[in-house]
Amino acid sequence: MVDHLANTEINSQRIAAVENCFGASGQPLALPGRVLLGEGILTKECRKKPKPRIFFLFNDILVYGSIIINKRKYNSQHIIPLEDVTLETLPDTLQMKNRWMIKTSKKSFVVSAASLTERKEWISHLEECIKHLLTKTGRQPCREHAAPWIPDKATDICMRCTHTKFSTLTRRHHCRKCGFVVCADCSRHRFLMPRLSPKPLRVCNLCYRQLLAEEKKEAEADRRQTEPIRSAIQGYEPSSGDDSDKSDDDKTEHWAADTEFYTSEVSWSSFHS
Repeated sequence: MVDHLANTEINSQRIAAVENCFGASGQPLALPGRVLLGEGILTKECRKKPKPRIFFLFNDILVYGSIIINKRKYNSQHIIPLEDVTLETLPDTLQMKNRWMIKTSKKSFVVSAASLTERKEWISHLEECIKHLLTKTGRQPCREHAAPWIPDKATDICMRCTHTKFSTLTRRHHCRKCGFVVCADCSRHRFLMPRLSPKPLRVCNLCYRQLLAEEKKEAEADRRQTEPIRSAIQGYEPSSGDDSDKSDDDKTEHWAADTEFYTSEVSWSSFHS
């Protein structure tokens, strides 16, 4: 399909139409060899509530945005490189059917389709594009993914201390490491996670301790690697080196964050041929 549509007038017109719908708020999407393979409306689980979003599948990127006027105007454009995407099929819930998760190193979120057939089509096309890109570039699939945020309405109390009740005055916060809904007292720390942002991000107290432990282990490993080099540079005397037999006994707790609260109603999709 990609070879058939690449560098054709119909493909150029389709991409231009998408760019026009996003207007000045969107980025240019036309590139040599880039093909628009399909488009559709999926329900995306957002922080406040599930919302319909327009999705465009290209052979190298996935683009989505908010719907102002369907097929005429969109905004809040997001572009995800497909090389960074991993998919995970999720079981149905009472509120949401035909679900799957789109996982990337910077952001992970759950979407749902209007039907099982539609979900199969989306996943099939996505997996085919991802496989082709990884084969072409020789890269390995992404192993580290950002945690999806638990929706605000999933809980009325802090998911860490389990006693602070949220209200109009007591705000909900999200840990950027685990995605849990937490209170201010349980998320006073910020930590620099370059994979997610160039600025320090809010994390819960538990994740903060885990991140500090991981940072300490990495620093210790770096020190052990550079120590022999330092010893060799400092001098040539046989007794000038120091042996280190320190070990790091920090233990990391693992907490699951698999709470599922999703719903879906409106959706449609079409794939070009």
